[in-house]
Amino acid sequence: MSVTTAIQLISRGEAGAPAVGTCSPNLARDPWAFDALPLPDYGPGASMHDAAPPATPRQGELPEAYRTAPAEELDRRILAAKEALGDSVVILGHFYQRDEVVKYADFVGDSYQLARAATERSSAEAIIFCGVHFMAETADMLSTPQQAVILPNLAAGCSMADMADIDSVSECWDQLTELFGSEPDASGRQPVIPVTYMNSSAALKGFCGEHGGIVCTSSNAAAVLEWAFERGQRVLFFPDQHLGRNTAKAMGVPLEQMPMWNPRKAWGGTDEQTLRDSRVILWHGFCSVHKRFTVEQIEKARADFPGVRVIVHPECPMPVVDAADESGSTDYIRKAIDAAAPGSTFAIGTEINMVNRLAAQYPEHTIFCLDPVICPCSTMYRIHPGYLAWVLEGLVEGRVLNRITVPDSVAEPARVALNRMLAVQP
Repeated sequence: MSVTTAIQLISRGEAGAPAVGTCSPNLARDPWAFDALPLPDYGPGASMHDAAPPATPRQGELPEAYRTAPAEELDRRILAAKEALGDSVVILGHFYQRDEVVKYADFVGDSYQLARAATERSSAEAIIFCGVHFMAETADMLSTPQQAVILPNLAAGCSMADMADIDSVSECWDQLTELFGSEPDASGRQPVIPVTYMNSSAALKGFCGEHGGIVCTSSNAAAVLEWAFERGQRVLFFPDQHLGRNTAKAMGVPLEQMPMWNPRKAWGGTDEQTLRDSRVILWHGFCSVHKRFTVEQIEKARADFPGVRVIVHPECPMPVVDAADESGSTDYIRKAIDAAAPGSTFAIGTEINMVNRLAAQYPEHTIFCLDPVICPCSTMYRIHPGYLAWVLEGLVEGRVLNRITVPDSVAEPARVALNRMLAVQP
């Protein structure tokens, strides 16, 4: 049973519905119900309580034909459009995408894999990215100028990415430069190397490219930090504090050398001496999906399933990562399950759509999500087959809808940071 089907059954109180509930009754509504809200909103799900900035991309009204079409009709139209377009279009789907959309993807992966996939589909005239906005931006920067990158729903953003904006990061950088200067030490290492997580805007990737920095993903974060430490005395890591903290801690960096920078406070809420003693300066950002996982959930999983193997994503808070058996990227989780002996039991701390799909793909195992409440990624959930059918049929008619384009002034330095990332193997 897909997550979408489970949500609908729960909302209607029908027989066969999972015993657990959802984090919001609004999850049962179609995503276009939120397109016309007067203020930007991430939508129901894990990020529903995060404040969306005024500049958050908005999606215009989806034509009625796509809003009212039953699932079977949308399926026929999507498949017909794909057949008509052939190799001129490629559909990329993130692991966290709902089953009803990801089944049409030509390639499914995490953000690192999809970044590479965007560089390997040069023959396609259009790349349809079933993910979120920063991923489509990255695909546009890594694809050829002749290719059009399309995001089916422009409102599919990322609350974590929005927690670090170019103005706040630039202000932080100016203050750190005032404190540390800009001259390298005797070994040639710069005072600070900026590292941005893939879950960030193109502008921040460009910032890193201009200031000797790099992009990382959850797959290669440790390798990227090693790269940065070779070139810098310390790292400014944004926007996800948890990935930065968990990765650096595993590399032996003491917690007292990882102060938090809160952009809403003077000097980030810390002091000059703490910053001088730092190795990693962590930005005050987080993923609302992975923040839901707790040590108590792990303890219950161990009590209910003795011998369970607990694997969580490194975007989870440090106590959760410490309590788990392992932590790793979405692809790490998938590979761990694939390699396990039949009959293994897994409790997984990552987005519910991926966990649910893994449980279906590996029936020889017992696989369940640590969080018993169904609460998908709000912004991934904004992509729906209706939007996919709309952009595909637009291409059939010669119209490019929802194209994501990054200006050259941003894309050029961002590509420098992204290519550094692609050169650093996980």
